[in-house]
Amino acid sequence: MSVRHANALTARWTSHLDDRQSVLSGAGAYPLLALLARHAAGPARDELRTVAPDLDGLGLDDSPTTRLAVGFWSRRGLPLGEAWRRDVPASMRGELTGDPAVDQPVLDHWAATRTDGLVDRMPVRVDRGTALVLATALSVRTDWAEPFEPGWSQPRQGPWQGRQLTALRRHDDDLTALRVADTPAGAVSLLTVAGDADVDVVLALGEPDRPASAVLPAAIGALTGGPTRPAPTGPGVTEETVEAFDDRPELRVTTVAFAVDADHDLLCRPELFGLATATTDGDHFPGVSPRLSIDQARQTVRAEFSATGFRAAAVTAVAVRAGSAPPRHTVPKRVLRLDVDRPFGFLAVHRHTGLVLVAGWVTDPTPG
Repeated sequence: MSVRHANALTARWTSHLDDRQSVLSGAGAYPLLALLARHAAGPARDELRTVAPDLDGLGLDDSPTTRLAVGFWSRRGLPLGEAWRRDVPASMRGELTGDPAVDQPVLDHWAATRTDGLVDRMPVRVDRGTALVLATALSVRTDWAEPFEPGWSQPRQGPWQGRQLTALRRHDDDLTALRVADTPAGAVSLLTVAGDADVDVVLALGEPDRPASAVLPAAIGALTGGPTRPAPTGPGVTEETVEAFDDRPELRVTTVAFAVDADHDLLCRPELFGLATATTDGDHFPGVSPRLSIDQARQTVRAEFSATGFRAAAVTAVAVRAGSAPPRHTVPKRVLRLDVDRPFGFLAVHRHTGLVLVAGWVTDPTPG
């Protein structure tokens, strides 16, 4: 159930993206929201449970590629409820001294070590009034089952026309890796780039001029049960017959390398995360400690897609206040091509559970 609800959060969040390059992780935010919901009361609890109704785990415990860490720091002397102490064991807890010059480096170090340096700081900043900080760190690192060949390209049309970009090319005889979803947002071409363990990355190319806020939710819907079809036609897809060494159908992909960074203030849309009431003065989390309210809620994310693999990390945190090569040509061959040469989406998906770990939109690929 948690996987379904986490994916729904990711889909809703992506529907609010503009068309700037970005990346986010509903899977990174969900455990934090679900943990707060368990110890909230009143309207704050009701709002959080609407977004994160269960805390059953996301099925990542045995993953060789994906890690999810939880950290909690409370101000020295702050009384903590027994139920909270059971849910957040001592190994996950730390102490805030009340001195930002001491506390902030400790939090930043935690973020960096839990993400192998991909995210080098905690997204929230503490001050002398911070009563507690709760954070999750999600990291993904996978190599491709079949690497790409790096090179360069220069699109002849579209928003990247004339730019020299780092191109990634690959030939594959598995045509099922490319599917097309017919959605309310139009057709979306979905290419699954298989990792060598349990995480795949899906590239999602919509119709020209379709925004991220339409393409990404449509792609998530298709991956979580929506109908798809084989791809003789679709955005970026062409088919041809060529002379080749053998007659096995072939999928030829050209895409681009990218590195995407983003910082998100979850309180810009608190209702999206069930945090609208929790940010007002009140006794919203009695299961944690008396008279707590959310002061900051932020996420920092980075994702990198290269010829050899994919890695990403997301740190989500809340700060709380108290009180208020082409073959030889010999025989005809069917070739299906996908050319990703304009802005597109991507989803990193845990293969065994279907959990969308990170989702993003690429408008500024790596230069050639």
